[in-house]
Amino acid sequence: MGHHTLRAAVMGIDDRAPYPAETAEMSAHLRAAISAGAFGLSSGLIYAPGVFATVDELAALAAGLPVDGVYATHLRGEGPRLLDGVAEAITVAERVGCRLQVSHLKAAGKDAWGSVVPAMELMDLAWKRGVDVHHDVYPYEANSTMLMSCLPPWFQDGGHEATVRRLRDPSALARAEDELARDDGTWENWVGGSGWPNVMIASTANHEFEGLTLDRVAELRGTTPFQALVDVLVSNGLRATMSVFAMCEEDVEAVLRHPRALVGSDGLPPGQGGKPHPRLYGTFTRVLARHVREKQTLSLPEAIAKMTSRTAKVFGIEERGVVRPGAAADVVLFDPDRVQDKATFLEPTRVSEGIEMVLVGGVVGWERGEATGVRGGRRLRPGAEPAGTGGRTPTGG
Repeated sequence: MGHHTLRAAVMGIDDRAPYPAETAEMSAHLRAAISAGAFGLSSGLIYAPGVFATVDELAALAAGLPVDGVYATHLRGEGPRLLDGVAEAITVAERVGCRLQVSHLKAAGKDAWGSVVPAMELMDLAWKRGVDVHHDVYPYEANSTMLMSCLPPWFQDGGHEATVRRLRDPSALARAEDELARDDGTWENWVGGSGWPNVMIASTANHEFEGLTLDRVAELRGTTPFQALVDVLVSNGLRATMSVFAMCEEDVEAVLRHPRALVGSDGLPPGQGGKPHPRLYGTFTRVLARHVREKQTLSLPEAIAKMTSRTAKVFGIEERGVVRPGAAADVVLFDPDRVQDKATFLEPTRVSEGIEMVLVGGVVGWERGEATGVRGGRRLRPGAEPAGTGGRTPTGG
């Protein structure tokens, strides 16, 4: 259950602390979501309205999680404030005794490179104190998020309409442009950490400038990169995403090697056009090709465990992630010598090679290079077993 959803439903997109009655109402919504099958609580503390929340607010909500509930968090800082962000997440989990999942651990921005190692050391110390903490990672040096995340948090106070008004307010724009340039470390400044040439427009509502960096858009329009950012946001009603080339390969490998790392794509839903991050189509095959076969960052069994059984265990999904009699027949048949991701940032929906067959719940969904059109997926619930016998691995399978 998203913390953003809870907060927006109860108190809007306002930069303030909740009143006790509002915290109680958010907690009630969370309990209802857990009863309906949610695995836990997630937060995104770089983005509004999550950026306005305090440790006390997050801990008060997480305290309502069941014993095996998960608090999954996109940290408040992934650049210069990475260690503070990890420490905050640990504080929430340790205060209430819940599981902690750090979402797609990374060090964003050149000045932060290398800080993933002390970040993981903080999590290791917490693990020794009894905090059940894991993290996930995708095997790319670029992240992806909403383009308006380039703006300071105060710019988004009040929600969509307030943000659009500020985009037309010269004084607000002047302040924002100055804060982007100064990069004082008090907020997650994607531009300050990586630079305009490393911010690529991934998708827009009008499909203009997709695949171009903001400095290139500025060059084409004869304006500044900041004004190009503003123009794209205004002309698309804020509906635009970006990919930011913010990380380094050494950090990605270090995070991937950690014994409690899980592999996750963090992909946006397909079908919207544009040039979304290739991680949706390429994450798992890229790990197998680049980090198992080519660079030997991981062994094949270790990589598969990080994609399957360990993820199922962390989130309490019984009878998934393993091949054994009685378990759900979720099986991928691939050629380890030929498996290869093909998706790129300019061609992000290219299908991977080397995947021979995919079974979901015992149903063949992919075979001989194409989808069968038969869907065997079903909604998963914490601790739930697969329905019926048709989706189970036969004895000796």
